[in-house]
Amino acid sequence: TVLPDLSSCLSGSREQKTLMIAVFILFLLANLALLVPASVFAIEVLAGATRRGHAPAALPGRRPGVAVLVPAHQEEAGIGETVTALRAQLGPADRLLVVADNCSDETAALARSAGAEVVERRDPDRRGKGYALDFGVRHLEASPPEIVLIVDADCTLAAGAIDRLAVEAVASRRPVQGCYLMAVPPGGGIGMQVAEFAFLVKNRIRPAGLHRLGLPCHLTGTGMAFPWAVLRDADLAHGSLVEDMKLGLDLAMKGTAPRYCESARIHSYFPYSQTGAATQRRRWEEGHLGLLALAFSRLPGALAARQPGSVALTLDILVPPLTLLLLFVGAAWLVTGAATLMLGLPALVWGIASANLVLLLLSLALAWHVFGRAVLPARSLVLVVPYVLQKLRLYGGMALGSRSRGWVRTDRQGPKE
Repeated sequence: TVLPDLSSCLSGSREQKTLMIAVFILFLLANLALLVPASVFAIEVLAGATRRGHAPAALPGRRPGVAVLVPAHQEEAGIGETVTALRAQLGPADRLLVVADNCSDETAALARSAGAEVVERRDPDRRGKGYALDFGVRHLEASPPEIVLIVDADCTLAAGAIDRLAVEAVASRRPVQGCYLMAVPPGGGIGMQVAEFAFLVKNRIRPAGLHRLGLPCHLTGTGMAFPWAVLRDADLAHGSLVEDMKLGLDLAMKGTAPRYCESARIHSYFPYSQTGAATQRRRWEEGHLGLLALAFSRLPGALAARQPGSVALTLDILVPPLTLLLLFVGAAWLVTGAATLMLGLPALVWGIASANLVLLLLSLALAWHVFGRAVLPARSLVLVVPYVLQKLRLYGGMALGSRSRGWVRTDRQGPKE
């Protein structure tokens, strides 16, 4: 009944009325399209933020043999400390393999001296974490472990994390993703607090919401445990900037979607420098946006196959990075409101745009109230403005064709004395 009402309230020629109806349909479809990611985000946050924490349950089964696989590129500054910390959680039958990928520094030598098994890969034309992981998996084929645990070279695992991930992976016969969080480094400044909150929403609250709903989660790049049979045949050798998300989606389509384990914690720090932080953000944002087309193409197949896990992960990928989603929804609300007032469009479209904005803002408020106040105190909320402005510059550069190339180690050097 909306279209006849719209047509009757217009004056002018038939062509003008047709044009106004087309404008109305355009705004309607655009805001309905934004309703999908806004609703997915809100549902995940509501389920995750209202989930009460509890002490980790006892390990449900035997501890299988584990091979920890660490892809490393130019990591001489911290690889020794990482290897030492990982070895403290390993048993005598476990392995720790470092893949020194296209390194020109002392990464390989320092990893060996710290007690790791090391293989070196040199292929300047095929650069990326995915290629390093594939190289490591092929090396493990000679004596395959029950479980392979992938850990980035700049991460720290909480006590017991390896045991918990390994036990859950062997019991479920599925990949298991731990809770990977990044924090502001000591002396890193308060400007990174907004980024820490955004990371908390992405890697803790939303996966916890999916888990509570009985759905799988995305792989987040580190703290990932795989049964050997699952990882052995996975498509790893590619240069995707978000090889973890692509791998999780691939595995979900095969019926082995990852599951979330909040009690296994993995920690890392954001880069100290603005340059390092910008490099990291660009890589993540470009990779996520690059997966949108893949997610769109796979959604019909997941729906046809009646795979709830695949559908959930595909819809989750269709949620753009948080700042971009806020910008889209906010801009749609403003433009739709202006068009409604100036052109006399029915209020239905602005109602949908308003619902999108309210859903998003209330979800963020809930996430902040339950989990985010310690990370981003109320007095620091003003930092959201410069953070959004930085993201606008990032998106502007991407729109102009600026792209990340290859596997570039994130600058994590601390402030000089």
